[in-house]
Amino acid sequence: MVEQLGVRSRALAWRPGLAAGRGPLLWWPAGLEDFARTAAQRVWGWALAEVAPGRLVPWLAIAFGLGVVLYFAADQEPSPFAAAAALAAATAAAVIARRRPVAFPLFLAVATITAGFAAGTFKRAHIAHPVLQVATANVGIAGFVETREERERSDRIVVRVSRIEGGRLDEVQELERVRLTVRRGTAPAVGSFIKLKARLSPPLEPLRPGGYDFGRDMYFQGIGASGLSFGVIETIEAPEPPGAWLAYASFLDRIRKAIDQRIRAVLPGDQGSIASALITGMNDPISTPVNNAMIISSLVHVLSISGYHMAVIAGIVFFTMRALLALIPGFASRHPIKKWAAFAALLATTFYLLLSGSAVATQRSYIMIAIVLVGVMVDRPALTFRTLTAAALGVLLLAPEAVVSPSFQMSFAATLALIAGYQHGLPWMRAGVDTPLGARIALWGGREIVGLVFASLLAGSATMIYIAYHFHQFQPYGLLANLLAMPVVSAVVMPMGILGVLAMPFGYDGICWWLMGEGIDWMIGVVLWVASLPGANTLVPSFGTGPLLLATAGLVLVCLLRTPLRLAGPALLVVAIVWALRTPQPDVLVAPDGSAVALRTAAGRLAVVKSGGDAFAVREWLAADADPRTPKDKGLDQGIACDRAGCVGRLADGALVAISRSVEAFEEDCRRAALVVSARQAPAGCAAHRNIQVIDRKVWRLSGAVALRRVGDGFETKVARPPGYSRPWAHTGPPSAAGTTRQAPANQTDDETPIEEEGERGD
Repeated sequence: MVEQLGVRSRALAWRPGLAAGRGPLLWWPAGLEDFARTAAQRVWGWALAEVAPGRLVPWLAIAFGLGVVLYFAADQEPSPFAAAAALAAATAAAVIARRRPVAFPLFLAVATITAGFAAGTFKRAHIAHPVLQVATANVGIAGFVETREERERSDRIVVRVSRIEGGRLDEVQELERVRLTVRRGTAPAVGSFIKLKARLSPPLEPLRPGGYDFGRDMYFQGIGASGLSFGVIETIEAPEPPGAWLAYASFLDRIRKAIDQRIRAVLPGDQGSIASALITGMNDPISTPVNNAMIISSLVHVLSISGYHMAVIAGIVFFTMRALLALIPGFASRHPIKKWAAFAALLATTFYLLLSGSAVATQRSYIMIAIVLVGVMVDRPALTFRTLTAAALGVLLLAPEAVVSPSFQMSFAATLALIAGYQHGLPWMRAGVDTPLGARIALWGGREIVGLVFASLLAGSATMIYIAYHFHQFQPYGLLANLLAMPVVSAVVMPMGILGVLAMPFGYDGICWWLMGEGIDWMIGVVLWVASLPGANTLVPSFGTGPLLLATAGLVLVCLLRTPLRLAGPALLVVAIVWALRTPQPDVLVAPDGSAVALRTAAGRLAVVKSGGDAFAVREWLAADADPRTPKDKGLDQGIACDRAGCVGRLADGALVAISRSVEAFEEDCRRAALVVSARQAPAGCAAHRNIQVIDRKVWRLSGAVALRRVGDGFETKVARPPGYSRPWAHTGPPSAAGTTRQAPANQTDDETPIEEEGERGD
């Protein structure tokens, strides 16, 4: 009875209205109210535990990255002065509130988000350069070759322009860098001063609303135009010194080229290409079947030098150096050989970073490995979320544009999951290790196998949503491929590659490359077998950034939170997956230059009609629609009837879509069709007929790529460039100086991919 009175008195204390004789506004059962109060207190306690000292450090990188994302999401280019003022105000507020336990984390988060926003703004202001808006032909270019890349059917170079002339536009005179596709085997060496003729085009814009912005990437690389060279490339005497950076790049390129040539002298074909990619980072061409199999089997990450490669290099050098020093009698007892080995590993990874080209994933990996090795040298453990935070902040400060790239997103997602799994799963993996059975399992490599399975599951699960978003694919057998191939890569391929580089100056590297090739042969066999399994490559329809951001939030909560609040993460992931799967697909797609149109017929698949030989947009549309067909497949236009005047097709509800190619076609098309699409400009009164939708030259010049979805009797329209959108990398001029289509080279057939497509389209 006394206990009941105690409970009643506490309830009255929480409900003063009842104590005063007044009824509550909303009736709650006493038990339910107690449960709600207890749950609220429990959640508040969890929240306080999550914001305890030191727990908020990893969130700094997330807030900084969110600020960069907000910068790229803006419709107008932010002012650097406004960004600086906002950063100063947010920083001042955080400093003033530093002694307030609740206000300080909030103001610190705002300040960090503002810092990320300012980083993107300042980087853009620092690299500001002109971008070509209208295609022009017969341009004479002279300049230094800054980078060169060998591809499957062509080479690609980036030229720092010293002189440019010709063409019909004055804006070409202001270009600083151009990226050119040249015939295979004709790319000059890095650092050469060359003279050539080229046809230049504006950087490629998104091929569909919400698609990847290639022009944005080129802008942050300092490239203002892309194109195709023709004629002879002349190497001439430079009128000025190339500069220290270009001299360094030229020296490094010669080293990479020498290693590449030596590897290829021993390993032909795909063996040599993969070996060179692993050691030098050169993107040498790999045959299409093997390349596709690498993607389908989820082993394409092996070709991109990242955390795995850095860890293997550092681990091999560290343990080898430590073992050699330990063999010297009395040396290990008098000197800190562990720290010396860590320093040697740091030097080796630094050389590997420079040799491999310093890509974003490589930079992230190097920063993390460097922190770990420095931690060894100063007797501090460093494999924590703080290591990842420092790496993320370092990459985003140097290259804030990396936050929207697939490489950055997948790399950090996988690393975040691995660190979280390592911290939460390490006690479980150590359980039973001291028992006889545990010792026997460890002796036979059981722990290594479990660790490999654990790491593959974590990395594969964490990157799944990003692969689906960027590449529209899902590889269910990625774990199997990693289990079969990665032990050989770790134990044979990478160690033999390191020994090959070390043995090259002495001329005894041939056996190393041969053994490396044997390991690569095993990996190729694995990926080809896995790619042949039923359902190995499941296509995923495209979805928007909303599900991606929600899934990212879920992943972060699962990995960073330690209390039961982390259960909100899986809930967000489930909602994101359902949202992504329920994303409606467009019924009509129009290319940025109006040269290709796709419409969804009653069969449920896209029917495509295009002019010219450029099939890159069609390839992107089919992939985004989870359609396994390719632009070279026959019957892509099934459901569309064409003649010289134009084409007509029907959507699933019977609505007529007309693609007008001639002026005469408009009269009938504007009377009968629900949608008229044309590379020409439609008559002024065309849209007045039954209020039909018209997508003509005037529309796609202003809006870029267009996607339409049938809603009732009308269309819901999305465009790549909404009204008012103005960013420095955005295309604002007509797509071609001579017309609306980009022409293929004279020796190119319609069913082949133009060489300029391969050179201008990005990776």
